[in-house]
Amino acid sequence: MKDILEVTEKILEYGPICDHCLGRMYGKSSHGLLNTQRGSAMRIALALEKNVPYEKEEDTCWICGNLFDKTESWAEKIKTAIEPYEHETILVGCRVPPLMSESEEMIWTDLSLTNPEPLKAEFNRETGKAVSALTKSQVDFKRPDIVIICNLSTEEVEVEVNSLYIYGRYMKYERGIPQTRWFCRECKGKGCERCNFTGKMYQDSVEELIGRPIIKACEASDAILHGAGREDIDARMIGTGRPFVLEIVKPRKRSVPLNELEALVNKSAENRVSVTFDHVSDRHEVETLKSGKAHKKYSILVKVEGDFSVNEINSALNGLKGVTINQRTPDRVSHRRADLIRKRQCLDIECSGMEDGIFRITVLGDAGLYIKELISGDNDRTKPSLSEILGCPAQVTSLDVIMVEGVVPENRNEMES
Repeated sequence: MKDILEVTEKILEYGPICDHCLGRMYGKSSHGLLNTQRGSAMRIALALEKNVPYEKEEDTCWICGNLFDKTESWAEKIKTAIEPYEHETILVGCRVPPLMSESEEMIWTDLSLTNPEPLKAEFNRETGKAVSALTKSQVDFKRPDIVIICNLSTEEVEVEVNSLYIYGRYMKYERGIPQTRWFCRECKGKGCERCNFTGKMYQDSVEELIGRPIIKACEASDAILHGAGREDIDARMIGTGRPFVLEIVKPRKRSVPLNELEALVNKSAENRVSVTFDHVSDRHEVETLKSGKAHKKYSILVKVEGDFSVNEINSALNGLKGVTINQRTPDRVSHRRADLIRKRQCLDIECSGMEDGIFRITVLGDAGLYIKELISGDNDRTKPSLSEILGCPAQVTSLDVIMVEGVVPENRNEMES
């Protein structure tokens, strides 16, 4: 105890200090105490030890400038700032002026203190408690709906609204629609003659068809689609649909039920795209989805230059079944992808029939297997290929993705209110 009192006396020699800042010098010692209680107790104990009158500090604290007298004022300011945004959870942070940080760190260093609590930590905690009491919001340190940053120098409040994430699957029934927004290569989205001053190569995308009604319903600033891979523009996505997570940016409304959002999208997209929403997601699931290597199944129509039967095609396809395919980056995507040789497996492939000289073939392959090139050979950039095995040209005339692996919970939850 004597050591604590000696240190307290030295701290008081620096200048007037509030009970918050005095208590924070031992902020990580003991439990169940506020820093104001620690500071007051140290001041009282020192007065008893010296047998002098106890004097409560009345002057302005030289470290924080009596910052903690304004806690309720900060809470009111934050309440006003976050009122436009529907939320359940918050997290308060702050930017501390360098002089405040340097002042407290000087004492820690000079007196070799081992258990101090930074001003930043106490401000965040006490202000967060005050905001929770005013708004009934819960503090969440991991995934808050809203993060509030208090600038202690300017006394301004910055509100960071975290995105809302929804996991689901989409179907694309119309060819010629890209998965995400495709900005004009000439103007980079600014608008020019080539893109008819729209800034886009294609006027619609799966991302926009899904996102537009949701942006409106959630009063958000944007919606970003994170897909488990992507299909070609000229391919349909049917069958089980493609797993995706929709990131809703800066939503003012977070509690719109998933079934209502699903219905809005499916009505608005007019049978070009449809969605099934499953659950409220998070950024971690986006990372998992993007890094996953799910198998995919395709249904393709193939034209072969030659007179072949279904049995002969199946015999040739046996040369691809279960085989590792070496694929150099296809010519059609070489302008946007590194020129590499990728090894992918063709897990299964079979011809189910022929109509008007066109073969219907089903392919199950690794993620990243280029299906069109598996058939055509892409001028020997893909080996082996159906063209190579047959000894004559073969081309995919249409392609549908009919299955993309992905684990989806069976029950569909509504967004938490």
